Amino acid sequence: MLITPDPATPEGAAIIDLATLMDDLQDRTGEWPGAETADILSSWLRRFSVAAPTALTPQRAGRAWVLRRWDRLNEEVTLWSDEASALASLAQHVRGRWDTVAGTDGVPLRPPADDRTAVDVYYGPVEDRCDEDYTLRAYDVLRHGHPTRPLSVSDGQACAEANSTAVFHPMEGPDDESLPCIEIAGVLVFAYLDAETRAVRVSVHLDTADEQLLQADGTVPVQVDVEDATVFTHPPTPPVPTGWRARLGRLARRVTRLGGERRQGG
Repeated sequence: MLITPDPATPEGAAIIDLATLMDDLQDRTGEWPGAETADILSSWLRRFSVAAPTALTPQRAGRAWVLRRWDRLNEEVTLWSDEASALASLAQHVRGRWDTVAGTDGVPLRPPADDRTAVDVYYGPVEDRCDEDYTLRAYDVLRHGHPTRPLSVSDGQACAEANSTAVFHPMEGPDDESLPCIEIAGVLVFAYLDAETRAVRVSVHLDTADEQLLQADGTVPVQVDVEDATVFTHPPTPPVPTGWRARLGRLARRVTRLGGERRQGG
């Protein structure tokens, strides 16, 4: 089956160009001389990229806590988004079995209210654990970052690709000094409850923004909305004319339009 190159595609147009070059060589020399053929092919092949695909870069997309708990009869592995939730689940399990250890080796009759303490008391020292134990470890959740088209806030597809690779950086626990953050195209947006200001606080950091987002003046275009109201834009949005300014604007546009119609009619 013959394949017809599509001139509307870069590949098809290149194949048609090569065929034309070889036909011209045939018409001029009556054959395909090796040296000239090699020169034509060498120049033509330089139009193509035959480099190996760019290696995928692992990106940290979050963190997961893996809780493994076992006894003589069962083994259970569960996945949690944070350490506190995993400990709460484990503490619920040991409180349900507290009567099996209550009153032995100094264990209180009632389980402690604190989850960590309840777990530590129930299982006891690591060296004394036999057939019943647990492990709780944190693991990074990774994904491969795929090369994307050049980033531009005016390109809908480029924005969609960038949005799909956004990464959430959660806090790892109440004692973590960091704050929950979403990262997109190098822009860091922190959203958290702030006891000092007694408010939900949102903080945008642009120092690490992708260079492709920068405008001519070196700034990043930003718009901040709260519910349906836009509370901040950069660069500022020009105010909508009102009152006499709006009337003058409408009059100016009308005069310009009528002038154009008259010139066309004349």
